[in-house]
Amino acid sequence: MWLENFNSGVESETGSVSRLLTVRTGGSLIIPCYYDKAYAKYKKYWCFDSTASYSSCSILAYANETKGRVSVIDHPDQSFFTVTIKNLQHEETGAYWCAVEIGGIFVMDATEQLQIKVQSAPDVSVVSSSVSGHEGGDISVQCFYTLRYKNKLKQWCRYKDQSCYTVGRTNTSQNSSVQISDDDERRSFTVLMTGLRLTDSGWYYCSAGDLQVPVQLNVSENSQVHFGHIFTLVTEPKPATVGTDTSTEKMMLVVQREAFLSVTELEIMGSSDIDLEEF
Repeated sequence: MWLENFNSGVESETGSVSRLLTVRTGGSLIIPCYYDKAYAKYKKYWCFDSTASYSSCSILAYANETKGRVSVIDHPDQSFFTVTIKNLQHEETGAYWCAVEIGGIFVMDATEQLQIKVQSAPDVSVVSSSVSGHEGGDISVQCFYTLRYKNKLKQWCRYKDQSCYTVGRTNTSQNSSVQISDDDERRSFTVLMTGLRLTDSGWYYCSAGDLQVPVQLNVSENSQVHFGHIFTLVTEPKPATVGTDTSTEKMMLVVQREAFLSVTELEIMGSSDIDLEEF
């Protein structure tokens, strides 16, 4: 089954849906669809019906294929697949389903219904749907909303476990490395995540009222190397050959104790001296 937290029963024009997403006309949207790990090897698909009738929905693409402007990629090791839709138009507003094909005449497919609103000026939006940071670093995400959503509940949530941070609320049990602040005049709220960890990578969403905008966070490993000493590596002298002098090759890695040097700052030098120094 789909994650229970998604079944919030939000009411829309088309009935009960789990998510209401908004996107600008002509824009693209990437949607994460989570499923139970028991369905890792099952076939997944994405379908649409303007009247919100699942029984008559049209399958737009199966997992790991691209059809027209729709691409579906499965990540069975993480129990979700993503749907990318490009150049969305107003007439594509309507009901969509993330689905796992169970098979059998008397067995229903596992589904999650979504509602997508394509607007010339979206009620909720972000500058970029993908942000990147390094382990131990910081990232910020700015979420915009229209005047009609000024007094609505505003949140930053993670899809995987539905953990949320809310504007104007402080929960001591939550991670203090996530801060969220609202700016009424600019009609935006900002999410600041500090001290990033690799496990912070994943899918999140900004929400105002019942509208959501997905955001993907990628946290990469720090590319810096930590050393504590200066040390010297010396090779044996090369055998002398006709017309060639005996030489000594030396590699010196210059580093500083308790300091971080990037890999590009490691120097390889040639010298006839042999020394060993410690900071």
